[in-house]
Amino acid sequence: MRDDRIRHPFFARFYTWAAGAMDDAGLVGHRRALLVGLHGQVLEVGAGHGPNFPHYPRTVDHLTVVEPEPHLRRTARGRVATAPVPITVVDGRAECLPFEAGRFDAVVVALVLCSVADQGAALGEIHRVLVPGGRLRFLEHVRADTVRMCRTQQWIDATFGPRLLGGCHCARDTLTSIERAGFTVTALENFLFPRARAPHSFHVRGEATRS
Repeated sequence: MRDDRIRHPFFARFYTWAAGAMDDAGLVGHRRALLVGLHGQVLEVGAGHGPNFPHYPRTVDHLTVVEPEPHLRRTARGRVATAPVPITVVDGRAECLPFEAGRFDAVVVALVLCSVADQGAALGEIHRVLVPGGRLRFLEHVRADTVRMCRTQQWIDATFGPRLLGGCHCARDTLTSIERAGFTVTALENFLFPRARAPHSFHVRGEATRS
C-alpha cells in the first residue's frame, strides 16, 4: 500500500526555529499585511506550526488549517487555544484538499507553494475550494529577477532543494503558475528578504481573485 504521508521531522524542527528567526528579522510585518481584511470562512494551506495564527483578524468566522507534516501539525494544534479566531487543524495535502467545491471565502498560502510536490495541482485545488470571486492571499519566495541568479537558484534546486530543504524550490515562477490556475492577480508587492540579494531573498506578497 502506498504511503502518501509527508514526514520531514528534522526539517520541521529546523523550520520552527527558522520561522521565528525570520519573524524577528522583519517577516512578521509581511505576515500581518498578508491577512488584513480577511473575513468569513478562511483556509490556510500548509500552515506549518501556526506562525500566522496570532495575526488573523477577528472578522474571520472560522479558520481551517491543512498541514501534512505530523510534527508541525501537532505544534499548530497546540497554538489554537491562544489564537484570536476559532481554528480547526486537519491533515491533508495541497494537491488533494479534503473539502467540497466553493467552501471558502479566502485561501492563504505563506511560504508553501515553493515546496508542494505539484504546484499546478495545488493551485487547481485552491481554485476549486474557493467561492467564485474568492481571494487567494500569498506570501512566497520566488524566481529571481536576473538570469544569473535564476541559474544559481536552479542549481540549488537540482542539487539540494528537494532532499535537504523539506522539498523547497527557490526557482519556481509562482506568479505565472497562479495566473495559469485561473486567478487574476489584483495586488502585488515584490521585496527582498533578507535585503541582500541571495538565492532565497526574492519574495512576493499579494492577492489574486478566482476568475
